Amino acid sequence: MTENSGSESGSFTSKEVASELRLLPWSGSEGKPCFLSTGGDGGPLARLADSAEEGMISASGALVDYSEALLGRPSTSEEEILALASQLTDALRGMTRVAVSRGRRLPAPGGPAEPHEGDDGPHLPAESFG
Repeated sequence: MTENSGSESGSFTSKEVASELRLLPWSGSEGKPCFLSTGGDGGPLARLADSAEEGMISASGALVDYSEALLGRPSTSEEEILALASQLTDALRGMTRVAVSRGRRLPAPGGPAEPHEGDDGPHLPAESFG
């Protein structure tokens, strides 16, 4: 695991370095981003990061539900709204980190996950679309 002194989204000088390092869902010392050199083996730290990301996604969903309830209540105080704004900011920061991390791990355009030349993608009947 390494830390980067760059921005949260990280800045790399080559695409190869970016694809080999995984942005972890937690920060290191002084709030610096942490990266994992996975080597593609999906080891225990990668599984821990996957679990942490899933927890963050679940907690963010619950926070959205809480937000809707709190904001729909006429008696909600200014202090409650300010606290909610802080929680939502933290959750959004975490979700941005997860999105950046997962986006970096997507195959490059034209890679193996892209349709082959001449392939229009899945062929579904019109009924599939309502």
